[in-house]
Amino acid sequence: MRHAFGFLLGVLLTPALTYGTAWGYVQAGRSFDGSGQAITDHTRMYGSFALLAAVGLVVGVIIVARWASPLVSLVPALALLGLSVSFLVDPGSVLDLPGRLPPGGELDFGLRMLLGTGVYAMLGFALLMPTWAPRRWRSPRDEDDDDMIAPRYSSAVGS
Repeated sequence: MRHAFGFLLGVLLTPALTYGTAWGYVQAGRSFDGSGQAITDHTRMYGSFALLAAVGLVVGVIIVARWASPLVSLVPALALLGLSVSFLVDPGSVLDLPGRLPPGGELDFGLRMLLGTGVYAMLGFALLMPTWAPRRWRSPRDEDDDDMIAPRYSSAVGS
């Protein structure tokens, strides 16, 4: 049941992570003047940074949380890495994909830029790493049973 819930959560988190990072990227880019080296819209900048920080926090919790099923991170990791590999194989068709998915507009620019610059590949590899830990695939009950069978004793030095 834990892995079924993890799979469902991973499916829901995939568009949230991709759209959240793309929208934050676009809004951050529109809120400052790179040539004048000045922030033109403080409210938009703070909002975009808050959204990017929230996405980063969610990714961090997914990576660190031992209680979560590894499918929570595996599903978005495979989706992001699959998009990145598809971009390397056939960039034209993959860069056309955001134009066919709702919502459109400036969000499409953010999706294309983060895909083309490799940010989604980097995020995909970061989300893939927790799935390699065998401990994440076991249920917490299995760990409790292991502790009951072979309790961990700490030996005092010099006793």
